[in-house]
Amino acid sequence: MSILFGIAIFFVVWWIVLFAVLPFGVRTQFEAGDVVPGTPSSAPARFRIWRLILINTLVAGVVFGLIWLIITYDVFGIGAIEESVRNIR
Repeated sequence: MSILFGIAIFFVVWWIVLFAVLPFGVRTQFEAGDVVPGTPSSAPARFRIWRLILINTLVAGVVFGLIWLIITYDVFGIGAIEESVRNIR
């Protein structure tokens, strides 16, 4: 895997993981008992962006590591697919 390909894969994984990590540890204003007028009660009471970025980067790093291992050791590689197609014929 080239460096540029690795960076591109990590970027995509980071953004996908972000949507899974967004709700981690969020307390709504309703749960905190302090709803700011003009905002929905489901809005976060404290939005901690740096904590979210750190958790997201760590989780994305683990997922990227698994993807790197799969690509490096050719777990689902083209060679296995070609061999399966040859066996079908």
